Amino acid sequence: MTPEEFRRIGHQVVDWVADYRSRIEDFPVLSPVEPGWVRAQLPEELPERPSDFDALLADVDRVVLPGTTHWQHPSFFGYFPSNASLPSVLGDLLSTGLGVQGMLWATSPAATELEQALMDQLATAMGLPESFRGGGVIQDTASSAALVAMTAALQRASGGKWRDSGVDGSETVYVSSQTHSSLAKAARVAGLGESAVRSVAVDAAQAMSADDLAARVRADLDAGRRPVLVCATIGTTGTGAVDPVREIAAICREHGIWLHVDAAWAGPVALCEEHRALFDGVELADSFGANAHKWLLTAFDLSLFWTAHPDVLVDALTILPEYLRNAASESGAVVDYRDWQIPLGRRFRALKLWSVLRWYGLSGLREHLRGHIALAEALEGWVAEDPRWELVVPRSLSLVTIAVRDDEEATRRAMEVVNASGSAFVTHTSVNGRFAIRVAIGAEGTRERHVRALWDALRAAV
Repeated sequence: MTPEEFRRIGHQVVDWVADYRSRIEDFPVLSPVEPGWVRAQLPEELPERPSDFDALLADVDRVVLPGTTHWQHPSFFGYFPSNASLPSVLGDLLSTGLGVQGMLWATSPAATELEQALMDQLATAMGLPESFRGGGVIQDTASSAALVAMTAALQRASGGKWRDSGVDGSETVYVSSQTHSSLAKAARVAGLGESAVRSVAVDAAQAMSADDLAARVRADLDAGRRPVLVCATIGTTGTGAVDPVREIAAICREHGIWLHVDAAWAGPVALCEEHRALFDGVELADSFGANAHKWLLTAFDLSLFWTAHPDVLVDALTILPEYLRNAASESGAVVDYRDWQIPLGRRFRALKLWSVLRWYGLSGLREHLRGHIALAEALEGWVAEDPRWELVVPRSLSLVTIAVRDDEEATRRAMEVVNASGSAFVTHTSVNGRFAIRVAIGAEGTRERHVRALWDALRAAV
């Protein structure tokens, strides 16, 4: 494909994306196809001869769109948002067009230094501690962030021996029943196994109990175990619960345990000063993560990760084969982000984040966040006025968890009817064994009429 062919076809593709976004509300939110439908539409063999992009776009319309759940739909209320704002799409296009492999500073100075600058500036804008400046890096997801935090924790707990000798079977990590499953998976990948993971009790608000954590740490120490990492969460997936970070940090400090704070969904709201109380104690954490690809309008994948101990992280992950040696790295004057992550290669993700920050500005991002919280407050009020429905737990920012009073089957039926209709999409959670519907408000195009339509549909279904 020549640059001129790219120019002509690129206009077609951009037009297709713009047209899709302009008519996204015409599609059912949840894909209605049966398992195997998409594959059945594809030819049995790969094409032998070239074909043009017109044919590809026609097949996207014919095959891909019917098999797509539309995450950018304004009535997508499931899981958490995965915003792919159009400025971030264009930033991603720029990044892909440059085709940078930014594993070393030398392989693209701009990729490294733009990322360093943005991570430091965001730390300041979010009110994060000074200890995180210089310790920021873009990971692909919060799952990878958890894994690199765990490797750093193991390196520190072992006195620098983990990288060479691995685990010895005495290590323990601490989560709650509400902690994201990526922490248990990280323990598996790091070689600890699930037997090393301790599930700490939660209180009535579904937040981790600091008292139970302290008791479990003490019991493991008495048994000759080595506590390595605690994960506290600000905005759990199930209910949006906020763990008591400051109390947890005090326990970690007492015993030299690495504290990782997972704020994958809620983290961006630290841009709004009125919500900073949720982040009390973060200045005592060893690492902190927040996903820009959830609530910060940046196309998947882009996870923000900071650590107060980048030297420990780099020490845990550095491997330097001869073919990567270069004068800039050996000078010590640059950062090579390959040493801050699991894979060697890395994309120029900072460009799409920069596109978002430049297009919206901090004021626009705060307006985006506050708007969703206001919509959740409105839904909270409507639920309170309806005698058949109730909040299962208090609203958390833009997440509202609800159920039909004393009728679990009706709650389940309401969710299934709404999802099957295609008009909206919600997901569920379990709170103390009770089935509940999560309404996660966060799509860029969501307005009050979409939330009202969801609420009317849920009520009509019971």
